[in-house]
Amino acid sequence: MESDKYYSLFETTRARGWLIVYRVFAISMFVAICFIYIYRLSHIPLIIKGEEVGKSLAWLGLLGAELWFGLNWLCTQALRWNPVFRETFKSRLSQRYEEKMLPGVDIFVCTAEPDIEPPMMVINTVLSVMAYDYPAEKLSVYLSDDAASEITFYALLEASIFAKHWLPFCKKFKVEPRSPAAYFDNINVVSATYPDDHNHSKDLEVVKVHTYDSPSQGVKGLNGPTYTSLFDTG
Repeated sequence: MESDKYYSLFETTRARGWLIVYRVFAISMFVAICFIYIYRLSHIPLIIKGEEVGKSLAWLGLLGAELWFGLNWLCTQALRWNPVFRETFKSRLSQRYEEKMLPGVDIFVCTAEPDIEPPMMVINTVLSVMAYDYPAEKLSVYLSDDAASEITFYALLEASIFAKHWLPFCKKFKVEPRSPAAYFDNINVVSATYPDDHNHSKDLEVVKVHTYDSPSQGVKGLNGPTYTSLFDTG
């Protein structure tokens, strides 16, 4: 019977405690805004002389600004008045479905400008999602490059070679984080996690041979990435 139990993949909880304080604050803010509108409408300037036109325009400008910001504040309360939080349970996915019954997942990684979104960052994102703990045949990753950058294409090509070493390494040792840049930035902490695991040290050295090198100079004078075999352009 335990195997037939339904496992929820996420749990929804409502905010408590501070929510009462915020609602009191929101109500007092709403009352204050209403008093401002009452004041404006009860002090409408009358245009009697030519010199009063400036005051009327100023009054209209202030009223318009107060109406706009008041409406904007009121709209934001739709999210803040009764907020909810959702906690996901990744481990329950395998309990709820057998591996062969897991749905296919498509992941889209989008980039538009290599000068703003360096290929190093984009490819690390691609590699990290490729290393997800999910059946490989049910996981598809797509990279959309609106700039059609040659350097991004080259980086993706080199990443496909590096992935042959990185993905098995991640799944074998359950690597976290699974982005190569983030992983090697904390290499000392990672090494301390496996002090006596010779297999980990051996495999890590293999990965380093294929990825880790001194920083190189990138395209158009940009600083090159750390993993030369992925992004070195010359």
